[in-house]
Amino acid sequence: MNINYFFLFISLCLLMILLLFKPLEIKQQISKEVPLFSISSFTMHELDSNGLVTLMNGKEATKYANRYTVQMMQYIDNSKKFMANMKANNGIYKDDIVYLDGDIIYTREDGLTFETQKAVYDKKTSIATADGDFVLYRDSNRITGEKLKYNNSLEKIESKNVNAVYQLQKSNK
Repeated sequence: MNINYFFLFISLCLLMILLLFKPLEIKQQISKEVPLFSISSFTMHELDSNGLVTLMNGKEATKYANRYTVQMMQYIDNSKKFMANMKANNGIYKDDIVYLDGDIIYTREDGLTFETQKAVYDKKTSIATADGDFVLYRDSNRITGEKLKYNNSLEKIESKNVNAVYQLQKSNK
């Protein structure tokens, strides 16, 4: 066999490999985050030198590296002047911020209550925000609107498209 035929054969084989074979498409898989643990029917207490600061309980919770996800969540913040109690179908607790979803009821110690479907509560600033529709009431006073921003520390409420029914009391002077 002539050396030219050998190199021609090798060249043809390499050319066929180049033209006929396609490179493998390797699919990249997104790594799914793995929970550290999952528990049912739990209660978490956060204490400091003054006593109970935070109480969180729920039907089922999953702990990830940076957050808790909770079903049937109840979150109580006792770190400010008025204690705030929040209940929701689902919640995420991450970096002192509570993300609530589904049938949310926010109740403050003095009787102020609001209901909505999605809300975020920042524990550091004591501000609860709801981007959707809400109903806020206290005694026989009732307010409906959109985009609620409630500051528990300053007792200040901001909202849009407000419709209020407010009962004024007669003064006996």
